[in-house]
Amino acid sequence: MASVLSLRGPGDAHSCLGQGRSPRQRPRAVARPSVGAAGGVVRQTIFVNRSLALEKIKCFGFDMDYTLAMYKSPDYEELAFSLLLEHLVAIGYPPEILAYKYDPTFPTRSVCGGCPRDGRGSECPPHPLTAVWCRGLVFDALYGNLLKVDSHGNLLVCAHGFRFLKGAEILHYYPNKFIQRDDMKRFHILNTLFNLTEAHLYACLVDFFTNCSRYVNCDTGYKHGNLFMSFRSMFQDVREAMDHVHLSVGAVGRGLVVGCLKEKTLENLEKYVVKDPRVPLLLSRMKEVGKVFLATNSDYTYTDAIMSYLFDFSNEDEADVPQRPWRSYFDLIVVDTRKPLFFAEGTVLRQVDTDTGKLRIGTYTGPLQHCTVYSGGSSDVVCDLLGVKGKDILYMGDHIFGDILKSKKRQGWRTFLVVPELARELQVWTEKSELFEELRSLDLFLAELYQHLDSGSSECPDISSIKRRIQKVTHEMDMCYGKMGSLFRCGSRQTLFANQLMRYADLYAASFINFLYYPFSYLFRAPPVLMAHESTVEHSRPDSGDTVTALPPWLAQHGDPGQQISQDSSGEEEDDGEA
Repeated sequence: MASVLSLRGPGDAHSCLGQGRSPRQRPRAVARPSVGAAGGVVRQTIFVNRSLALEKIKCFGFDMDYTLAMYKSPDYEELAFSLLLEHLVAIGYPPEILAYKYDPTFPTRSVCGGCPRDGRGSECPPHPLTAVWCRGLVFDALYGNLLKVDSHGNLLVCAHGFRFLKGAEILHYYPNKFIQRDDMKRFHILNTLFNLTEAHLYACLVDFFTNCSRYVNCDTGYKHGNLFMSFRSMFQDVREAMDHVHLSVGAVGRGLVVGCLKEKTLENLEKYVVKDPRVPLLLSRMKEVGKVFLATNSDYTYTDAIMSYLFDFSNEDEADVPQRPWRSYFDLIVVDTRKPLFFAEGTVLRQVDTDTGKLRIGTYTGPLQHCTVYSGGSSDVVCDLLGVKGKDILYMGDHIFGDILKSKKRQGWRTFLVVPELARELQVWTEKSELFEELRSLDLFLAELYQHLDSGSSECPDISSIKRRIQKVTHEMDMCYGKMGSLFRCGSRQTLFANQLMRYADLYAASFINFLYYPFSYLFRAPPVLMAHESTVEHSRPDSGDTVTALPPWLAQHGDPGQQISQDSSGEEEDDGEA
């Protein structure tokens, strides 16, 4: 499990809320984030999958969208969804689909009549805090289903439009309740926050065509007279629509497209973009201890407008640092990176004329120039220009594939994943902890039934009632998070998203702003992860009858296990656990 070696008070040892840093260690100049149901300390916590010594980091890298720039939900998704519908109608889709609205709470009534039902066949009223879709879903382009799977491809949840399938219906499409995730032409993972509107759009389109009397339902699509529309072609149309609405502002300015999401966003930045006075403060502190760079897929015109807005506090009293141009906070700025290609062969590195936003001809081959903006390039170019190597860099982004997986696998960069959903996940995990405890108790009770049986036993315990109870508790847990359940688990099983996060993100938190509450000498220490056979052994202290986890010698010599580990008396760096 991910954790953080924290500075805990005496009363915090038993609680997950104690995994944050104590208030006395926080910089006095930093405003405390608002305290939510899960507690302000948890909101400020950085969670650890692999140990990382912050003092070894020489360079901090940032993505922009949904990392430095957070978009306001659901306003931003509503805007994107309406633009997607308009584009689909413009290319020939029925105008009736314009009646659909982006609804993060679900359910949505069908345009052609009928009401979506949950797996039990009853109406399910929306909860004001629950969202139907979560990241990490898989769209099946053959059958048009939205799937939630675990790390091995086993099905956890299956939805066709707004109807959640169960039992025999699932077996009809997936006889083994299993998918081959390697089939990338058929199964498409929706891993980014931009994909939330895309997932909702797939559900709306499937719902519309399924319930519209003009169309005949087929397993792989819909038939209308002599025309057949497959789910694969629907997927391609939606992906093209996504590309269309996300086109650069420059393309809009040249009159090439209409209905651009970026153009609409810039028309009302206050409505769509979160502005946080702590961003300039944190970046100025990072720049004091290392180098800072920005690598974004967005074009320069849009990047300049968003970043200027984020760093402009000239008319406000909230700013903690003197007002200065946003580019001065970065040693290197790269736009149009085309991630994940950026982490492989990349593209041609060119300079950007910051007065016009146009690219200068020719490949840039010179040294790093301060406050110069570049376009394209690759991660290798970034390392060369900044004079750093893979593990010197801590890169922060929200895209598990484009930002985290590729930078980790191909470049060996240290990684930080932004997971805004953590606040809600932790709230439910805290409030409904008794459900998970009941699930664990059921697992133990099930094991005890077989404790005294072996291969020679003819007795066959009746476990049907226990299995039904496990299914009921798992369903109750899932519904606390929303119709698709938790981003990270389904009952006792972790989701594909959770597995990828644990595998590729060294650190993760709800926001990169959480670094404000840690000194740059901090050692993020991941606890040892027990294998199944190791977890069967209980370790106890010799002088106590209570079963507790014994402290290893290297930690015992530091006293309280919650104390920070930095440098020892000899001045040598504590190993961060990485080779």
